[in-house]
Amino acid sequence: MRAGLVTMQATAAAQPGSSRAIVAVSDLAFAWARGGFALDVKAFSLAKGRCVLLLGPSGSGKSTFLGLLCGILTPREGRIEILGQDIARLSASRRDAFRAEHIGVIFQMFNLLPYGNVIDNVVLPLSFAPQRRARVAAAGGAEAEARRLLGRLGLPEDVVGGRTVANLSVGQQQRVAAARALIGAPELIVADEPTSALDRDRQAAFLDLLFEQAGEAGATLIMVSHDETLGPRFDDVLRLDQILSPRGSVAA
Repeated sequence: MRAGLVTMQATAAAQPGSSRAIVAVSDLAFAWARGGFALDVKAFSLAKGRCVLLLGPSGSGKSTFLGLLCGILTPREGRIEILGQDIARLSASRRDAFRAEHIGVIFQMFNLLPYGNVIDNVVLPLSFAPQRRARVAAAGGAEAEARRLLGRLGLPEDVVGGRTVANLSVGQQQRVAAARALIGAPELIVADEPTSALDRDRQAAFLDLLFEQAGEAGATLIMVSHDETLGPRFDDVLRLDQILSPRGSVAA
C-alpha cells in the first residue's frame, strides 16, 4: 500500500462533545510505521442507539479506524472519546479494561479460541468486565444468557452443546463472535466486515438478528464494509473513501 492521507469529517446524528454522542473523535492523526498510510480524522461522532455503516474500498483504512475506536491502536495525536472517556489518554492496560467493559467487537477473522467450546468463547469477555458480568448475572447467569443469544442468532442447540469452535462452519463461528460481542449489553458494538463470508440470504438474516439484539440491549452499532448494497439497512451511512494526499500519492 502506498502512503496516503485519509481525511474524514462525518457525523452520525450527533455533534462531537454532545451529550448524545457515544463516540466523539476530533483532530485524530495516526500513521503506520515504515511508509504506511496516514489516517487523519478531523471530526467524527456517533449518536447513542444508532446503527451506522462505514463504507470504503479495501485498503482505505476502515479496519485501522475501528482499531483506533476500540483502543487496539493508539493515535499520534487527537481525542477519541467513548462515553466521555478519552481512551487515547489511557494506559494500555486501562484501554484493555475499558474495551472489555464497554465495547463488543466482532473481528473480521472472529478471533475465537479455536479449542474452546462455544459457551466458553461467548462468556470470555465477562471475565474482564464486572459491569457486563453483573448485568448477565441479573438476567439469569452467564451460560443461560450465552445460550439465549446463540439461540436468537440461529445457532442450533446441538452445536452449542460442547462442540469446539474449530469444528464449526464459518457462518456458525460468526454467530459465536456476534454473541460474544453482545453478551452483557456493552454500550458500543463494533463490527469489522462481519458479513463478508456470507451469501445474500444469510447476510440479510444475520443483520436482522444483529440489529434486533443490539436494539434489545440499547447498544450503538458501527460496522465497516465495502458493500454499498447494505446501506439501506442502516440508520446512517458514512464513507471513508475520500482520499487526500498532499504528497501526491494515494492509499488504495
